[in-house]
Amino acid sequence: MRVTDLDERLRDASRACTDMVVWHPRTRPGDVLAELGRACEELGIEEWDVYGDGGAVTRLEEEVAELLGKPAAVFFVSGTMAQQAMLRVWCERRGTRRVAIQDLSHLLHHENDGPRLVHDLRFEPLTQGRRTATADDLRGMTGSLGAALIELPLRDAGCVVPPWDELVALSESARELGVPLHVDGARLWEVQPGYDRSLAEIAALADSLYVSFYKGLGGMAGAAVVGEQETMIELRAWRQRMGGQLYRMTPYAVSALVGLRDRLPQMGEYVAWARSLAAELVGVGLRVNPDPPHTNTFEVFAEAELEPLHERMATFMEREKLQPCPPWRATEVPGVLMTEVTVHAAALRHEPARVARAYAEIAATA
Repeated sequence: MRVTDLDERLRDASRACTDMVVWHPRTRPGDVLAELGRACEELGIEEWDVYGDGGAVTRLEEEVAELLGKPAAVFFVSGTMAQQAMLRVWCERRGTRRVAIQDLSHLLHHENDGPRLVHDLRFEPLTQGRRTATADDLRGMTGSLGAALIELPLRDAGCVVPPWDELVALSESARELGVPLHVDGARLWEVQPGYDRSLAEIAALADSLYVSFYKGLGGMAGAAVVGEQETMIELRAWRQRMGGQLYRMTPYAVSALVGLRDRLPQMGEYVAWARSLAAELVGVGLRVNPDPPHTNTFEVFAEAELEPLHERMATFMEREKLQPCPPWRATEVPGVLMTEVTVHAAALRHEPARVARAYAEIAATA
């Protein structure tokens, strides 16, 4: 992709900002590693794991399994590896590589065809477009399935989630059909406040479920899959086969434990702030999706041309030393641009109305 002078100006203006609104604050490696050392003292972590056994990794797996109300959990340094391995386990058990999946799923669009090339998984469309899956969608599938996968929330549709009753019905239909239901819950922590149900209640609807530790929880990297004990034993075997059983995984596990301790209790505040900002953005002439947001992440749309908008954004950041949003991008609708808002602790320092005025200046709706 060609880098323009404006791209460089935006990058330089962003780096010069001393504050930001969306995502997590910038950090330096040395500071993060020093914080992990302090966290080991605070958490009482005194031993390394050995190939994922013992120490912080075992503690993390036990804590996540308890939070999600499942018998066992397996830690992975990569969520991509975790989900592909879990689907391989289900498909081996069922004797078919066919997996029902939403056509906006991460596995279809962001994994470089890995599920097919590595595991020979054969994805069948469960839904088309930006809607969530239903029980009728699953019942309408023909032929034997190794598993059904849903993304909760559906990130590329604006982090939308289905109504609770529809999710329950989908789970019930999977069990009636004997099809294992796997939930891609990379942002499950952020979903929970909107449903106002416990994490365990949500996880109970799935046969297996994946969670991420570096998105909402701000960890270095890593993920976990939860499920029945026997299934997780098979999953550990695939972790080793895929090269995911590193000699030391303690740093990743410690950062995940810190996220569960410090950031998980704030998820409700993140979602509430996101909804307040969304209402303010609508008030200054922008559109949001979904409205109101289902999680702490949502899309913002403006009728504008990209280059002039980015010129205004660069000017704003140079003047205010504040980055209110990521760069915008074109949509399939000519003349309509979109950016994504993801709210974490950094946003809570700002008033939603002030941030909305910044967006209005940048989008020229004011």
